[in-house]
Amino acid sequence: MNASNELDGFDVDVAKAIGKHLGVKVEFITPGWDIITAGNWAGRWDMHAGSMTPTKKRAEIFDFPAVYYYTPAAVAVHKDSKAKTLADLDGKVVGATSTSTFEAYAKKDLTLDADGAPPFEYKLNPKEVHSYENSTTAFDDLRLGDGVRLDAVVSSLPSILDAEKAGYPIKQVGDPVFYEPLAIAIERGDPELSAKIADAVKAMKEDGTLSKLSEKWYGQDYSKTN
Repeated sequence: MNASNELDGFDVDVAKAIGKHLGVKVEFITPGWDIITAGNWAGRWDMHAGSMTPTKKRAEIFDFPAVYYYTPAAVAVHKDSKAKTLADLDGKVVGATSTSTFEAYAKKDLTLDADGAPPFEYKLNPKEVHSYENSTTAFDDLRLGDGVRLDAVVSSLPSILDAEKAGYPIKQVGDPVFYEPLAIAIERGDPELSAKIADAVKAMKEDGTLSKLSEKWYGQDYSKTN
């Protein structure tokens, strides 16, 4: 939320830019991640611009008109943690957002079968994986202290860096564990809307809009893998 108590951020700006290309005003609602990924939106919203990874399983209920950026996933620990490498977290308690790719990675059950997804290796061997509604609630437990409730959190690197900037006593450990393509999602069955969104994102890539928005919010261009 910004100073005007409005939703703000990269995904929000991307959604607004898509709306501009489509000639419509964008309105935002914020259901929980598990509700979004369950499908059956029943007209409550038309498009999800919130960093969903396209997978074959999700494609059974969603269409993914376009990938709009690639984000590194990383591991955060409390600033007082003695962990220097991911191997130092073997046998520890790790948190992640429920039903997310981060949780799947922590549980060694991650499938990245979308086009352009780079290969990855499992470098984390936790004793337990605790599920959270979102990354913020996971970071809230991690901030309580090293090992108090969690030893680490798997999340997107931008989310970890944002939490650090917000004053959370956390830090990244090790290199990113995987890179995931993230896409706009709509429910299956609307090829016209899918095509319009695909055209909008294509235009935003070509005119540099996505690169500029990524640089604005993350300080790096995540709209491409290299």
